[in-house]
Amino acid sequence: MRILLFVLAIFAVTAGIGSPAQAQNYPWCAQYSGLGGTNCGFTTYAQCMATLAGMGGFCNANTQYVPPGGRPAPHARR
Repeated sequence: MRILLFVLAIFAVTAGIGSPAQAQNYPWCAQYSGLGGTNCGFTTYAQCMATLAGMGGFCNANTQYVPPGGRPAPHARR
């Protein structure tokens, strides 16, 4: 019984330590021809096109892309 409680305690501690998973957020998607696959893991159009070289397909903008938040605009002094 003590071993079971020890194992459960270790599991609870390790589960609490992990960071939550986050989706990838990149601005370009590769649409592979023939395979029918999509990969939205490209930061530049050139990187996307280089990946498709020799395979065929096309690159387009990721419609789900959300740019990272920048610094807020400075407020005007009164």
